Amino acid sequence: MQDKVIVITGASSGIGEKLAEVVAARGARVVLAARRPAELSAIAARLGPGALAVATDVTRRADVDQLRDRALDRFGQIDVWVGNAGRGITRSVTQLTDDDFDDMMATNVKSVLYGIQAVVPHFRDRRRGHLITVSSMLGRIPMAPVRSAYSAAKAAANSLMTSLRLELRTEFPDIHVSTVLPGVVATAFGANALHGGPDSRTLPNAQPVDEVARAIADLIEHPRAELYTRPELATLAARYFTADDVGAIEAGPPFAAMPRR
Repeated sequence: MQDKVIVITGASSGIGEKLAEVVAARGARVVLAARRPAELSAIAARLGPGALAVATDVTRRADVDQLRDRALDRFGQIDVWVGNAGRGITRSVTQLTDDDFDDMMATNVKSVLYGIQAVVPHFRDRRRGHLITVSSMLGRIPMAPVRSAYSAAKAAANSLMTSLRLELRTEFPDIHVSTVLPGVVATAFGANALHGGPDSRTLPNAQPVDEVARAIADLIEHPRAELYTRPELATLAARYFTADDVGAIEAGPPFAAMPRR
């Protein structure tokens, strides 16, 4: 990872901030992107001269293109692009408004598309690179009804990443496309969800954020198509998708323990 240039969106807190710390400690140069310039600048100052802060709204294509350009102007290359920005919601399907749905799609899906379309031409020119999207286990199995539109958005992001991987794999085998699937992570994600919600740091068995960050850093060093940040998540997915009747699985844990409102 020494001297790799790694762009991280959603880097002002949570997984993004911790990932920046981990990869910088392993020798990477880091471009930090988020909407909060003061927080970004403080993190960049802490990480040293190998870090660049770029205030970015990932729901705006022009902002994402500018992020790419600022990274290239400063470092001359991009080796890894980590699309980590995202936002949850606390509303069931029957409560969703158009604005709710549009917010989830813009923040969690269009941001992924904008990142892909911004950086992949650079990767193609170099014939190498690594694009990572931090998705969610809820995009694979929508276990929490109150996260309805978020789960749908992350499922769409998963599909985009798989489609991109298949698009590139024959002509560009050294461009890696990876999707990260965490469960509940001990960050402020829940408290920052649209319409509020429980703080994820208070939920039982929330995965420590530094554990998730180290897993993503390891993924950068050893690319693979998908990464469940805990092995039990992969086990659950295998059990769910090979069941004769998924309804029977949905009647038990962990589904039965998920909040309904």
